Amino acid sequence: MAAPLRIGIVAGEASGDALGGGLMAALKRHVPTVEFSGIGGPRMLAEGLRPRAELSRLNVNGFVDPLKRLPDLLRILRGLVRHFASPPVDAVIGVDFNVFNLLMERAVKRRGIPTAHYVSPSVYAWRQGRVKRVARAADLLLTLFPFEPALYAGHPVKAVFVGHPLADEIAADAGDAPAQARARAAIGLPEHGTVIALLPGSRMSEVALLGALMLEAAQRLAAELRPCAFVVPCVNERVAAALRSLKAGYPDLRLHLVNGHAQPALAAADGALVKSGTATLEAMLLRRPMVVTYRLGGLTYRIVKALKQPGFVALPNILSGRELVPELLQDDAEPAKLATVLLGEMRRAEQEAGYFDEFERQRARLAGDASEQAARAVLTLVRGQ
Repeated sequence: MAAPLRIGIVAGEASGDALGGGLMAALKRHVPTVEFSGIGGPRMLAEGLRPRAELSRLNVNGFVDPLKRLPDLLRILRGLVRHFASPPVDAVIGVDFNVFNLLMERAVKRRGIPTAHYVSPSVYAWRQGRVKRVARAADLLLTLFPFEPALYAGHPVKAVFVGHPLADEIAADAGDAPAQARARAAIGLPEHGTVIALLPGSRMSEVALLGALMLEAAQRLAAELRPCAFVVPCVNERVAAALRSLKAGYPDLRLHLVNGHAQPALAAADGALVKSGTATLEAMLLRRPMVVTYRLGGLTYRIVKALKQPGFVALPNILSGRELVPELLQDDAEPAKLATVLLGEMRRAEQEAGYFDEFERQRARLAGDASEQAARAVLTLVRGQ
């Protein structure tokens, strides 16, 4: 009997666990006897992952935490490389979690094991040195966005656009009125009146920089939109506690804090103030008028500005190649302007018949069963085709 297909796969956070779980399920449809080992969360464990360490051991944030945790992270990395290399697995897949996984992939690639990296680092936003680091580590790169493979042309890595799982998961009618009513009922929001989603981010540092800014903008929006409620998703109790503390300064604001991530809040809303990141893509897929914003500390902003490539920061704008949604960043991110521009976008969405046409064009580009496409590309790598 032929030996079973053995795949090493490592995710370092919840978003990677979701991507990894979808890829594992698709691989199992092609090769039911496939065996997986590595690191992942509930989704990947449910698909049969044999864990080599708990996902929580990879949870690090900021700059200081990784330095404190460095000895343990290095032990995990060396242990994974030994496990994948002896006896050698058929392929190793790193799911996002770029610094750790690219180091791991590079180490196993040196031992002759085919490697894949799922999700391109943001090389379109940052200096192109990242392209070379990816190419040294991965034989195959699975990208979420259609413009990314061209960035790797001329480098020794095969970059394949597979689509974005969010475009598959968020149904085309998820932004329609009946779905919005269901989302409001599930959260406990009023059926009638305007609802605005505020998404300052999931990290405490982001809440510190954007929380008060968004609440001040909400105060101004509430004066224009009556009745008006605001919904803020909170990924954990620390974020919720910080927002409750900020809310004390706005006693008349109808603010609903909900556990979880962005999608339920956006589905319930009529418009949104959104921190740049994946939530901007979710808002686009749900057809929500939005204003994208971000602020950094003064020194950090100067460093980032020096390193960052010129261009857009919001994913809908990067995808469409133009300012599809407004971006108000750093000094432009001030409460009155955020409120005024969002009101303008919401009115345009009501009055212009084609306002969401480009949103839908981008959905069509991203949809197409990303997990299945990724699985086929991995199997091609394993088979040496």
